[in-house]
Amino acid sequence: MREGSEQAHRPARKQRPEPGAPAAVRRLWAGAGALVVAVGAAYFLFPLEGLGADRPWLGWPLFVLCLALVAALLLRQVRDVVLEKPHTRSGLMIALLMCLAVLVFSSGYYALAQQPGQFTGLRTRVDALYFTVVTLATVGYGDITPRGQEARVVTVVQILYTLVFLTAAATALTRRLHTVVAARDRRPPPS
Repeated sequence: MREGSEQAHRPARKQRPEPGAPAAVRRLWAGAGALVVAVGAAYFLFPLEGLGADRPWLGWPLFVLCLALVAALLLRQVRDVVLEKPHTRSGLMIALLMCLAVLVFSSGYYALAQQPGQFTGLRTRVDALYFTVVTLATVGYGDITPRGQEARVVTVVQILYTLVFLTAAATALTRRLHTVVAARDRRPPPS
């Protein structure tokens, strides 16, 4: 290399958190973790069996309401990222809401599987979660198959929901992460 063509060596910057920020960040992550555990526990403990054929007047509206609520909250977070609103925790909220959407679809599939003829191979909540993730990832292993018309409609709804809402959320999350990293890179090094 020629002399002068080397870039000046910059020492690694230490992160200078704002006063009180580490405790606040730890509380935020602890709260998010507790929320994920609580929602995951609710998924495995909530009596979803009663939402299928026994009470369709309760199951379907609850399913639609949960999906609409998650979609509205996701769109709000996406809007905050697009408008670059300062001091928002959009990245964390988007990730949590995406997980919640997966659990809502899993709950719907499990409740539907209680009706004879709706699914082949879906017997447990883990099966429902597995089918949701496989459908979300568009892998489609074929070991669990929606057979009934209702199951097929919900599967199509999940595919469209993923295409619209979860793709927008993932794009916003990526944009938010790029913004955070770029802001860190622009900070002047400590003196």
